[in-house]
Amino acid sequence: MPLGATVGRMSAALIVAEPESETRGFLERQLADDGFDVLGVSRPSEVFDLAERVRPDLVLVTELDLCARLREGEPGRSWDRDVPVILLGRERAETVDRVRALERGADDYVDRPFAYEELRARIRAVLRRAGPRSGDILEAGEIRIDRPTRCALVGGRRLDLPAKEFELLAKLAENPTRVYTKDELLREVWGFRSMGRTRTLDSHASRVRRRIARLTTTPYVVNVWGVGYRLMLPG
Repeated sequence: MPLGATVGRMSAALIVAEPESETRGFLERQLADDGFDVLGVSRPSEVFDLAERVRPDLVLVTELDLCARLREGEPGRSWDRDVPVILLGRERAETVDRVRALERGADDYVDRPFAYEELRARIRAVLRRAGPRSGDILEAGEIRIDRPTRCALVGGRRLDLPAKEFELLAKLAENPTRVYTKDELLREVWGFRSMGRTRTLDSHASRVRRRIARLTTTPYVVNVWGVGYRLMLPG
């Protein structure tokens, strides 16, 4: 799905999670006319599916629980938990509602009924504050990872990876010589809270290693026996 709309120099792909069809349709039309790429949804489950698949630049939600779940993540899901979120609040909201929204991870709170022009200004302000993320581009040895486009290169050649293998490689590339424990990786890549016995990590790491080996003779995704994995050996 192309996500080419811009605000200034920023990509602006938005999820609008609004159960009321008339309001959702109005926001979809107005935001699209203003150059945003808009995906409207009515059910909470759709928010998480899209957040994982599309990796939007901002999400508009109407429920405090949705905001909290986006921030906390869920086992087996891999959306960006730092995605900017604006909560469209209820009518006659009180100060405590705004405070709770911010405490649960919202970047901004807009009362109902809202003026579209104000909402648009709030969206642009939040996107400006978010700006380009320092962790969007990761480089380690011959490996270069572009998180927003989900593109990985090895020595300038494209490395095609399924979603979880990409997330695992990106996590290791954040600090390529550091040893990440298995519990860390299972928690941060897969969202597992109770680790137990699983071969999920080992099988994914093995596949990533084999895919990289087709493009270079340098060993990557190093298994540290009994501890976990690092991307590359110290120089």
